[in-house]
Amino acid sequence: MARGCICCVKYMLFLFNLLFWLGGCGLLGVGVWLSVSQGSFATLSPSFPSLSAANLIITLGTVVMVTGFLGCLGAIKENKCLLLSFFIVLLVILLAELILLILFFVYTDKVSENARRDLKEGLVLYNTDQNAGLTDAWDTIQGEWHCCGVMSYHDWYSALQVVPDRCCQHVFHDCGRNASNTFWTRGCYEKVEEWLDDNKHLLGTIAMCVLVIQLLGMAFSMTLYQQIHRAGKKFRA
Repeated sequence: MARGCICCVKYMLFLFNLLFWLGGCGLLGVGVWLSVSQGSFATLSPSFPSLSAANLIITLGTVVMVTGFLGCLGAIKENKCLLLSFFIVLLVILLAELILLILFFVYTDKVSENARRDLKEGLVLYNTDQNAGLTDAWDTIQGEWHCCGVMSYHDWYSALQVVPDRCCQHVFHDCGRNASNTFWTRGCYEKVEEWLDDNKHLLGTIAMCVLVIQLLGMAFSMTLYQQIHRAGKKFRA
């Protein structure tokens, strides 16, 4: 009976982490592809030049892959050390997420103020050497979101004395240099905040799903660990 319980939990944990590992492989592949071929997905922050979409996805994919690998190998080998390592990694990730979430809500105004200031400071790097990714990122965001600058198109005048062409409601070459043209009046920061507010229920659902997956992984690993430990004690006895 005990052996059957171990096998059931073992294969559930293995399948769970196999999917986890495959998801990590997919994320890592997307991140590498973005890093190699899609320079438009670069960081907009001069203070955190490595905080780009590609680097974030690569980091996330690597963490997911390593975690899934520990879970898969620990389950199939019934190795208590690997199972405990898997549990600890998930616990550390969960605690880090909770700490970051608490800090974000406690310092929401401060985070928002620093983010706006940092983004405005980064505008001076637009169309400069070694910052093609930042330039493409701003062009993509402003063109697809129909926004201009951080808070408004006046941010560009403060930084560069000229507005990028993608800020024009009717885009054509050098339209941003003509002050008589009509620019998008809403800032991109406001548009992002609006999008987050409109999709808060979806984001909350995704966050809850991630939390449930992490808790299930921890429960499965600890259950299998305890079952193996008890079986080992009975065998030695």
